Amino acid sequence: MAHWLFKTEPDAFSIEDLQKRAPNPEPWDGIRNYQARNLLRDEVAVGDRVFIYHSSCKEVGIAGIAEVVNAAYADPAQFNPESRYYDPKSTADKPRWFCVDVQFVEKFPRVIRLAELKANPALNNMVLLKQGRLSVQPVTAGEAKAIMAMAS
Repeated sequence: MAHWLFKTEPDAFSIEDLQKRAPNPEPWDGIRNYQARNLLRDEVAVGDRVFIYHSSCKEVGIAGIAEVVNAAYADPAQFNPESRYYDPKSTADKPRWFCVDVQFVEKFPRVIRLAELKANPALNNMVLLKQGRLSVQPVTAGEAKAIMAMAS
């Protein structure tokens, strides 16, 4: 099992939204960055744990955990002209964008704020703190352990 951090703007989709859909899975769609897409498509796997990170909000930080329950598949939004994620260059036989399905696992008692993450020496090399804008990021086992300790 690998660990990941998926970023979301809670006004669009939050850990609470994911929790409301439990036990049903939810597609993690709308990824339109090639590096993030490649991670989703090639590395994220069923059973992996995902830290849900709220960005562009008052309480920026890690809000909880989800689990990947379906491996990467073509993001259907890219084919829908009505969707804000529509991509006219994508075709069914050559999709450009992918998504995975995630399922709610846990909402943390409080958001672990970005300032706390930055202050933890165990997280000094975390992708979030080095390449902050990436919406899908790997998290090492040691980093995951440190985050879980902060959540309790």
